Amino acid sequence: MKYMLLMQFGPQSGLPPIDTWPPQDLKAHIAFMHEANGRLVEAGEFVDAQGLADPGQARIVRAGDGGAPVITDGPYPETKEFLVGYWIVDCESPERAIDLAAYVSAAPGPGGRPLNMPIEVRQVMSGPPEEL
Repeated sequence: MKYMLLMQFGPQSGLPPIDTWPPQDLKAHIAFMHEANGRLVEAGEFVDAQGLADPGQARIVRAGDGGAPVITDGPYPETKEFLVGYWIVDCESPERAIDLAAYVSAAPGPGGRPLNMPIEVRQVMSGPPEEL
């Protein structure tokens, strides 16, 4: 089964903004993420992983008249948390996906302390629910 592990960040998480971290802490965090990806590849569970640009670069797009794009900046200032990256993993069970989420949640932050950041785990659907 495939699962998406969504890494959330924002004021509600209680984590210091990443642009305030000392350079050596940022390097350690990035090295951990590379190691985590390597472990997933070795285990045959890695499908994809990407970091995302900061929310200030996001654009919200809706179809306007005649299908023309209507673009606004986003997310809006009232947004509490935002998606900073994700993994797609292919593993045997929801429990394994949860274990992987817990592992990446403990990525090092300032001073090398585990961040314990929230990681949302969602199954990637291979089709519509059977009842449909």
